[in-house]
Amino acid sequence: MILFWLICAVMVAIALAFVLPTLLQRAETTDNDKDTKQEANIEIYRDQLRELEADLANGIVSPEQYAQDRDEIERRLLADVSSEADEAKKTPAAPDRAVVYGLAFGIPAAAVALYLLVGTSAALSGTPPVTTANAGNAGMTQQGIEANVAALAKRLEQNPNDADGWSMLGRSYLNLEKYREASDAYARAAAIKSQDADVLVEYAFALAMANGRQLQGQPAELVKRALQIAPENPRALELAGSVEFEAKNYKQAIVYWQKLLEKSAGDAELSKTITGRINEAKALAAPAAKQSPVR
Repeated sequence: MILFWLICAVMVAIALAFVLPTLLQRAETTDNDKDTKQEANIEIYRDQLRELEADLANGIVSPEQYAQDRDEIERRLLADVSSEADEAKKTPAAPDRAVVYGLAFGIPAAAVALYLLVGTSAALSGTPPVTTANAGNAGMTQQGIEANVAALAKRLEQNPNDADGWSMLGRSYLNLEKYREASDAYARAAAIKSQDADVLVEYAFALAMANGRQLQGQPAELVKRALQIAPENPRALELAGSVEFEAKNYKQAIVYWQKLLEKSAGDAELSKTITGRINEAKALAAPAAKQSPVR
């Protein structure tokens, strides 16, 4: 019997020699590893966005393709942020030293007490708990998208100076047709990047949608500022034409859209859309020109 307890003590000591260092190291490094991984992932997506913006500026991609690629990058980042948040919820926090030592010595003591109580070695055996895992997302549902957006909004509460994050949140709200929330998010981004034409234009668009699709007023001022910063910005030219069209300044709308048409020569579908808007403005401008007095 004494030999049995000696063997048990040796086995426990050997087990503790393997388990304790790992638990203690985990307690010190888990949080740092999570933060490092998250920051690295976000930086990768930021690099991809910067490269895409450079391609647009150099004429490598069309404005429409740029918008599609940017949406895809932002959706991937939203999914990553959400998955990291879910993983953080499912993963138990790293134990502190007191908990580690308590478990290390308490579990063997409890096992011995149970053995003495039951009196058979069979009572110490058992089956491991059955766990289930999701086979993976079968598709991003509306509820899943909203959860991702909520996770991003929560992360920005901890990092309010992340202009790219606010822009991403604004675009996400636009996709959900939550225009007031989108304009608020873009306002935060514009406050940080006041000289970024893309941010100002998206802010103007979100604000116009929140105001019943009306571009006059603050949206028009934002578009004007964007054009002063980047006169050839495609999105700014598009909205500037819409501002003038809404104000019935059809000739000026044609000027802006004509510039945009020249920049979109490689995109047949976009060129067709712009040409249609130009023709519509010309048709509306013609009666006004006939009514003007001849001098």
